[in-house]
Amino acid sequence: MTLLESLEWRYAAKKMNGEVVPQEKLDYILEAARLAPSSSGLQPYKVFVISNKEILEQIRPVAWNQSVITECSHLLVFAAWDGYSLEKITAVFNEMMEVRGLPLNTMDAYKSTLWGMYEPLGQEWHATHAAKQAYISFGLAIAAAAEVGVDATPIEGFTPPEVDKILGLAEQGLKSVVLLPLGYRDAANDWNVNLKKYRKAKEELVVEIK
Repeated sequence: MTLLESLEWRYAAKKMNGEVVPQEKLDYILEAARLAPSSSGLQPYKVFVISNKEILEQIRPVAWNQSVITECSHLLVFAAWDGYSLEKITAVFNEMMEVRGLPLNTMDAYKSTLWGMYEPLGQEWHATHAAKQAYISFGLAIAAAAEVGVDATPIEGFTPPEVDKILGLAEQGLKSVVLLPLGYRDAANDWNVNLKKYRKAKEELVVEIK
């Protein structure tokens, strides 16, 4: 299937059948998430891949008791930095320069400019900005899942502080921002599976300015 055909095929599965996603497909989805673009290349987030049933059982009640949390093969938790710091930015840029074979001070001027913009904006802005970057990765993971025929259910309906407690995210300077169960649809029991796909018409959604 083409990417557009894959996106037409996918939908938000409301019931999953517990079948395990093969490792090669999981790896493909995670690699798409890893390769996602982010502002200044900082990738200010982590993706937690949870298949531990006990942990999934803990998360389900704080995710509005949605059954896909425990029926899925793997639950991806996208967790963003709770704030930027000069130390965090420097660590990423240093690694970037090492990979590119460049002196570590190559981006010092840009780093100073970037931190000069970010620092006065405050931690709330930092956390929101980092979450936006996580969503880019999240979107590509959804598209990659569709490409390999894996169902993915975007979930914002959960209580982030509770998920943070379960996974110990605060201690890592992270906040959960969105969940993505991966698995296979239980077509016989999913009320959403046969509903006609709805998206706004291109003419309503897209505004061309020439």
